[in-house]
This record gives sequence, structure tokens and C-alpha cells, in this order.
Amino acid sequence: MKELLENLKKEAVEKIGKVKNAEELKMWEIEFLGRGKGKMTEITKKLKDLSDAEKPVLGKLANEVKRFLEEKFSEKKNSLENAAIEKELGKDFFDTTIPGKVRGLGHIHPLSQVQEEVERIFSQMGFTVMDGPEVESEYYNFEGLNIPLDHPARDMQDTFFVAETAAKAGQEGDGKHGRLVLRTHTSPVQVRTMEKFGAPLRVIVPGRVFRYEATDASHDTTFCQVEGLLVDEGISLAHLKGVLAEFLTRLFGKPVKVRFRPGYFPFVEPGLEVDFSCLLCGGRGCRVCKQSGWVEFMGAGMVHENVLKAGGIDPKKYQGWAFGFGLTRLVMMRYGIDDIRLLTNGDLRFIKQF
Repeated sequence: MKELLENLKKEAVEKIGKVKNAEELKMWEIEFLGRGKGKMTEITKKLKDLSDAEKPVLGKLANEVKRFLEEKFSEKKNSLENAAIEKELGKDFFDTTIPGKVRGLGHIHPLSQVQEEVERIFSQMGFTVMDGPEVESEYYNFEGLNIPLDHPARDMQDTFFVAETAAKAGQEGDGKHGRLVLRTHTSPVQVRTMEKFGAPLRVIVPGRVFRYEATDASHDTTFCQVEGLLVDEGISLAHLKGVLAEFLTRLFGKPVKVRFRPGYFPFVEPGLEVDFSCLLCGGRGCRVCKQSGWVEFMGAGMVHENVLKAGGIDPKKYQGWAFGFGLTRLVMMRYGIDDIRLLTNGDLRFIKQF
């Protein structure tokens, strides 16, 4: 047995020295290390016929020979691979001293950065982050929000209509949902959330919205909004004012005051325009706030009882407020961006600044 192992080792070394390519090396591996009829396998099968005194000694020797052959195989394989690489490099001149190309790290878009921050702040205040379809039914986008078909408030939002009904698309089972539209605001998620979870609830809804309008430095067909909704017993505008003041203070890292002005939105009553104190001049008046000391920020108000009913909530028991602000506009104010198109044109020179 010892002589067989030594002869096998000698034969394998001689043959692997003559191997010139990967195919020949594969044949060598099969011949000497193959699991089926490899020569090393055939010898190790005979170990069981040895005496108890011979088994430990020859078994150890067999393992040493096997490891030796495996090492020779790895060395030869690496040698052939390196030779192939050198041959390929030798075809053309290649300066190995040239520094490698450094791959630049990606940048999180400023919209994504601010959205994550907004979500984190509201989550800390007990709000759940919700989402909804961007291709919405006409019912959820308008009628469920107290904007019937003949209501003049529909003229406030230029809409992309899809040439298909919600029922035909399989999105809703009955005919009341009408046509499909690209949602013009994130407010449809209000009704969807109330239908699904009932009351009480507190949620925010960040997402893209779409308007059919001309594009310029301050308008685009696609932009981002954040919707907020809180429904519970005994809710008033005082709660809204406190939540918004706390949110803006955390967002900007300094105390921020909030004021309400009358405003009209069909899905709230009363409706409000919300302003916050100008951070640049501290409320004293400057060009940004038009010498008023206040910056217009969002629309808000107490949820209209028709919207609560559409969501399956009893307006006599529960009250709620809702707000919506342009995340895109907030990003532009925060970073001093003067053209909304910069946020969607994909120019890396712009993105890398953030």
C-alpha cells in the first residue's frame, strides 16, 4: 500500500508538469482525484482490507498524498489562469502603473432626504406613514372629498384623466368610482385610510401628485406633497396648531411660530391657510417674506363631515383635522433652490451638492 501511494504521487507529479491548458488539467483531476474511478479513490477503498495496525499509519499517509495532489492541482490552476491573463494583456500595451478608476458614491436626492426627515419627526409624534395609489379613481380623488362632478372646485386642479374606468381596470368593484386619474393631491388616502382603519387615527401620507399645467421655474406636472390627518374625539384647531409648531421647530432646529388665516378647501370646514414665522429675518420682515414676517406654507382645516361619512366615520362622535403641504416647495425653501425643474432633470452636478 505504501509503495502504491508513493508511485501514485510520483506519476501525478510527472503528468501535471506536462499539462498545458485547462482541459488537460481537468483530465488530470479526473484521473487522479476523481470521486468515481480516480486512482486516489481506488487506493483509499483498499484501506478497509488492512490490519488494525496498518490502518492508522497508511490512512495518515493516504491523506497526506491526497492533500499534496490537491495543492498541486490548485497551483497549476492558478498558474494557467495567470498565464492566460498575461497573454491577454500582452496583446495591447497596458500601463500597470495607471491608478484605477475610483467609483463615486451616490447621493440621496434632497427630496428623499427631507421626506425621510419629515416621516421621522411625525413618527416620533405618534403618526403612521401611509401610502396610496398614484393612479386613483375619480371617486377617491374628488367625490369622496366633497368635490362632486359639477362642483366648481374641480377647476382648481388641472387633471390627467386616464381613458379607462376604475371598474374596468379592476381597481374598484362598482360603478360609483368613475374614471381613473393621476391623483392631483395626496388627500384620497384620507378616505382610504378611514375606510380601512376607522377612528381614532393619525397618519401622514407623503407621495407624488400630478397636475396638467405648464412647466416653469415654480410649476411642474409632477411634484411631491405630504398629507396629514388626525381623527379622534374632542379634536380642535388648537391641536393642529400645536402639532404644526412642534413639527416645524424640529424640522428647522429653532423655535417656529404658526398662524392661521381663513382659506377655502372643499374637504375641510373651516378651511385655513397656515403660515410660519420667517426664519431669515426672525419675523421682522425681509424680501423672502415680503416684509410681512410670515411665510405661506400649507392648507389645512377641520375635516368636512361629508369626508368623514365617506370614510365610514360618525361625524357626531369624531372630529378631525387635515393638512397638506408641498414637500417640493419645502425643499426649495430649505435649500434656496430657485427652479423646480432642477429637482427632476437628473443633472448630477445639482444632486452632488446635497
